[in-house]
Amino acid sequence: MALSFAYHRWFVTSTIIGATSMAQLKENIDAWQTKLSPEVMQEIEGLHLTMMNPAP
Repeated sequence: MALSFAYHRWFVTSTIIGATSMAQLKENIDAWQTKLSPEVMQEIEGLHLTMMNPAP
């Protein structure tokens, strides 16, 4: 979900992935084709606005 979210943000030009197996690499690549619903995107945005910097 995180990669799909990042892939579909207009301001993200690339993502850094750390695949340690072919299965993980496939999952990371497949995330490009995964479309999150507008409701899920809105929920994620809401969480981001509530906790912009989760570090104390």
